[in-house]
Amino acid sequence: MVGARLRQWGREELITAAAMCVTELLSNVHKHAASPDCVLVLENRPYGIRAAVSDTEPSLPVVKEPDFLSESGRGMFLLSKTADEWGTDLNPTGKTVWFTLRAESVGP
Repeated sequence: MVGARLRQWGREELITAAAMCVTELLSNVHKHAASPDCVLVLENRPYGIRAAVSDTEPSLPVVKEPDFLSESGRGMFLLSKTADEWGTDLNPTGKTVWFTLRAESVGP
């Protein structure tokens, strides 16, 4: 779904990074939230894209130095190194975790 939308927007160069980051955010909902209910929003911006996943869990994601021998625990570290920006916004019903990716053809 992410790849199809980015192709539609002419943002093919962002597909691999966006798919990895979205997968991480959605898998975190599955692993850490009490409810699987979540909303994914993808936005085409002049500089690139913004993606956000909202869920009902108020606890924030943690970026840890990964143990590369472990089978898990690297996702937010990889997202933090892949995305140009990322953050979290708390709201009355949970949180939104978002990231941005800049297109190569757009300046800083």
